[in-house]
Amino acid sequence: MTIRKAVIPAAGFGTRFLPATKSQPKEMLPVVDKPTIQYVVEEAVAAGLRDILMVIGKGKRAIEEHFDRNFELEAELAAKGKQALLRAVRRISELANIHFVWQKEQRGLGDAIACARDHVGDEPFAVLLGDTVMDAPAAPVTRQLLSVFARYQESVVAVEAVERSRLSRYGCIRARRVAERLYLVQDLVEKPAPAEAPSNLVIAGRYVFTPDIFRFLARIRRGRDNEVQLTDAMRLMVREQAIYAWRFEGMRYDIGNKLDFLKTNLIFGLREPELGPELRRFLRRWARPARAGAGVRG
Repeated sequence: MTIRKAVIPAAGFGTRFLPATKSQPKEMLPVVDKPTIQYVVEEAVAAGLRDILMVIGKGKRAIEEHFDRNFELEAELAAKGKQALLRAVRRISELANIHFVWQKEQRGLGDAIACARDHVGDEPFAVLLGDTVMDAPAAPVTRQLLSVFARYQESVVAVEAVERSRLSRYGCIRARRVAERLYLVQDLVEKPAPAEAPSNLVIAGRYVFTPDIFRFLARIRRGRDNEVQLTDAMRLMVREQAIYAWRFEGMRYDIGNKLDFLKTNLIFGLREPELGPELRRFLRRWARPARAGAGVRG
């Protein structure tokens, strides 16, 4: 089976970024000058997936507008001779065939993925969380997962090793290593206490599923906060069929919390040819002990 479709859940309220996300989606918060969700779409496209379904909710219209044409803006840029900006703006609407479906209630990640069933049908598909940016110069993380799927024809998730103190923030796997970077999942635990975690490998916001996942999502009951947990469905799934875990090559940037969001903007800003040198000088001046607690100009 060949994978053609990607699903991007982007329906959450983004409460950790309030009040900034009161009227704008957290996925539209920029990393330098590009919305977070555009990085996610570009990763899917780079992996060869141009049929993309976004699962959105109340207050997410800005995502639809971002990936649509804006003829008035394009005309204004053309009239002013700003050709580079014009090309960048037009490119956004030409990235992929993007569809939208609404998650009518906030019922968790599992329910958001279940909303994609009619679009996906009986095909395997990729899932990319809309608030997680991956940086993998050798090959997009989603493409890495597709390579594993092509070999085994079973569901596969991206994982990374994290410090034990951070395990309670993620879904954690118990697994048996079968090859370099590749594991066979035996169980999953959602946000375990560090002492109770079965390993230091956590799910990193990228998945490839066979369509069987919908059957297991339909079987689970709502849990905490009346949500359908994807981890619960995967726990059922792993009892009946294989799920692989791939320790991906690259870096993950979790835009879902303020500190990591700020760190990511600094990292990506330092890479920009026009911004990096001056930003680096600014940070050096700011970090000098003599300037501690003082303001810095310029």
